[in-house]
Amino acid sequence: MNKKKISFWVILLVILFILILPKVIINKKKNETKPSNPRFQELTVKALIVKPGFLQNKIFSNGTLMSNEEVELRTEISGKITQILFEEGKHVKKGELLVKINDAELQATLKKNKSRETLARDKEYRYRQLLEKNLTSQQEYDVALEELNSVLADIEYTQAQIQKTEVRAPFDGIVGLRSVSVGSYVSPQTKIATLQNINPIKVDFSVPQKYFGLIKPGRTIYVKISSTGKIYTGKVYAVEPKIDQNTRSVQARALIPNEKGELTPGAYAEVEIVLEEFKNAILVPSEAIIPDVEGEKVFLYRRGRVIPQLVTTGIRTEKEVQILKGVSFGDTLITSGIIQLRPNIPVRLEQVN
Repeated sequence: MNKKKISFWVILLVILFILILPKVIINKKKNETKPSNPRFQELTVKALIVKPGFLQNKIFSNGTLMSNEEVELRTEISGKITQILFEEGKHVKKGELLVKINDAELQATLKKNKSRETLARDKEYRYRQLLEKNLTSQQEYDVALEELNSVLADIEYTQAQIQKTEVRAPFDGIVGLRSVSVGSYVSPQTKIATLQNINPIKVDFSVPQKYFGLIKPGRTIYVKISSTGKIYTGKVYAVEPKIDQNTRSVQARALIPNEKGELTPGAYAEVEIVLEEFKNAILVPSEAIIPDVEGEKVFLYRRGRVIPQLVTTGIRTEKEVQILKGVSFGDTLITSGIIQLRPNIPVRLEQVN
């Protein structure tokens, strides 16, 4: 009975040995053919050399285009229009006569006063000559002089009234559509047309109150018109000194050159404001920044190994992040394989920009 048990175990061991032997041989061959080169475990990554870059701190807002100057043309006195001397939609010069109101009565009054002036001047001259020869009194000469001054004042008043019958352009600009015709009776409440100066053109926009100290006259802005897609450059020239308590924003106004007249008052505009400019900023790709318990970090390449480095970040753009502290110009920053990187593991650079 004992012999049978021994034979059973011997046969079982032989079978197991036959089954295991091929696997041992295969594993041995694999170990023999595996290269002993330590670079086999290196991770291939891409990197870039940190260089000075140009960075603009920008914010975005919505704005409305406005005329540089705009007035409604109206008369100062009531009367009938005798002449309309402008063409709708055309440029006019400052001081150019645009509309003439009937001034026949005023012209007659002026002519009458001119005649009175001639008589008054002659009378004043005669009394002055007599006074110099002591042939009249000072009182009589003063009366003659007062009559002359009164006539001159009447002439000046009549001329002022005649000027009110003329509507002249207060500045260079474009006249809009008129709402009156020759022969129309108008009053100071009647709108004749509008006059607009659109070169340069203004743009009004608002920004959150936290940027109040950064929005100053001279700041550069970029204005995009959605209808054309064109971008125009302007400068901020005025900022409202008070923050709107309802919106917690501050109003600002900028000027944009408009020599070609492509910008139209009243149009909606997308405004991009440049708050700050940095000519030697350290910029790294956004994907190279890794959140860390202690803050944020990047991986640097030094002597073939990965070195983690805590950083202080600043302005963020769509693709890049400004580094304020932790990285210097000339450092080699790893930009790929970030998830697989560990401190001090060996890496090989595939591409360096």
